[in-house]
Amino acid sequence: MHLLHRLLTTAALAIAWPAAAASLPNRPVPSLDLHRYAGQWHEIARLPMYFERKCLDAVVATYTPNPDGTVHVHNTCRTSKGRMSVDGVARMKDDQPAALEVRFAPAWLTWLPMAWADYWVIEVDAGYRWAVIGSPGRKHLWILSRRPTMDRALFQTLKEHSRQRGYAVDQLIMTAPLD
Repeated sequence: MHLLHRLLTTAALAIAWPAAAASLPNRPVPSLDLHRYAGQWHEIARLPMYFERKCLDAVVATYTPNPDGTVHVHNTCRTSKGRMSVDGVARMKDDQPAALEVRFAPAWLTWLPMAWADYWVIEVDAGYRWAVIGSPGRKHLWILSRRPTMDRALFQTLKEHSRQRGYAVDQLIMTAPLD
C-alpha cells in the first residue's frame, strides 16, 4: 500500500508540475523606456471594459510624453455612430516606469483615488512593436501593436502568456484582424 501511495503522489506531482511551472507572474515589466513606448498603438484585443463598450474596432491609442513627466493619452475608435475620442493623462506609479496610472476623468477630479486606473505594461517587445497591458486585479487587459494587424501566432502566444498570468482570455474582444 505504501508503494501505491508513493506512485500516486509521484504521478500527481508530475501532472501538476507543468501547470505550476508554466504560470507567469502578473506584474509590470522591470524596465520601460517611455520615450520608445510613446507613439501610436493599435488595439488588437481587450477584455470587456465599460468605457470602451461603444468601440467596435479601429481602436488607436497615442501616447505623447509631457514636459512634467506625465504622458498625454489620446484614444480613438470606431463606433456604430462614427468615430469617438477621449483624452487622458498617465503618470508613473511608485517610481516604476511600467506601472502607470491613467486618468480620463476631468482634471478637477484628479484628487479622487478612483479617478486613476492602474495601467501595467506586463509584456513588451524588445523593439517596442507590440505590448500587453494589464491590471493588478486581472480585470483589464489590452494586446497592442504598432501595426493595425498582428501575426496570428504571435497573438496566440501573447494570449497564452496572459492566460498564464490569470486573465480571462476566453472573454477577449477582438478589435483588429490577425494576419
